[in-house]
Amino acid sequence: MTDTTVTTSAAPAGMIPDEANTPRVGVILPDVATQQEQHLDLATAARHAEEAGLDSVWHGDHLAVGAPTLDCTVALAAAAAATTRVRIGTSVLVPALRPLVWAAKQIASLQHVSGGRLVVGVGSGAAPAGWAAAGVPYEARGPRTDTALELLPSLLAGAPVRLPDEPGQPEVVLAPAVPAPPFWVGNASTVAIRRAARLGDGWFPSVRPMAELRSGAARLAELAAGYGRAVPTVNLGVAAAIGAGADVRDRIAAELTEAYGIPADQARDIPVAGPPSKVAARLRDYRDLGVRHVIVGFTDGDWRRQCDLLADARTQLG
Repeated sequence: MTDTTVTTSAAPAGMIPDEANTPRVGVILPDVATQQEQHLDLATAARHAEEAGLDSVWHGDHLAVGAPTLDCTVALAAAAAATTRVRIGTSVLVPALRPLVWAAKQIASLQHVSGGRLVVGVGSGAAPAGWAAAGVPYEARGPRTDTALELLPSLLAGAPVRLPDEPGQPEVVLAPAVPAPPFWVGNASTVAIRRAARLGDGWFPSVRPMAELRSGAARLAELAAGYGRAVPTVNLGVAAAIGAGADVRDRIAAELTEAYGIPADQARDIPVAGPPSKVAARLRDYRDLGVRHVIVGFTDGDWRRQCDLLADARTQLG
């Protein structure tokens, strides 16, 4: 998989990157509830992030989760149409929920309408209800994700591809052909790190303790070397309430403990909170770990204001 816009090698384990490796900073677009509460549509939000100086805008991929959600590719198409510079990204797309050719068509369409600005975060962690709704066996999620990562580059390039589930059918050729976007494998599990090392351009864990990121990055480099591949980039999703105090930080940490089973003493250090100067210091910590792109999801406050504070922190990286 070739990435012509994003560096595809992380710093070697233990090496501190120089200033040229200052991470890019992106933001998760507001969900439906936030859009309604704050009178903020996706196009306006994406344009605001771009004008503030951020580097990317992102949207999740959810099906039958019991809450109002938008289709990931439609949401990002709206963001792409409203912007000219920022990357647009999936955080994360679950291609295994879809027929592979349909996933390829959606990705190719986003790459085309965005002018090559797409980054595809890939996961296999949708809730069981989503798999049932899609008619896909839950236990098939891993193999289907691997197959997607293996075949998507050829499908996007317009090459003839024989689908593994339809061996007797003619090869499929999609058009228009597009350059393959970077594929970042989400999650911090052992399986996900191995998948990223073998098939990804990047590794994309979210809301994990610093020590786990450090050990994961080292394992990623080790596995990639074993596969004879360049080390994928390390990219990170974080939860933030910029400008908030310790009470909000502790609330977010408690929610992370409940949702992900992270020990409370480790979860307390995960949320990004405080003034922009403190956020900038955290971004430097991530840079020192070799993180190349930080994607921030706001958990509190006015979305536009949070975006502006994040952009302020980005300018302080130096």
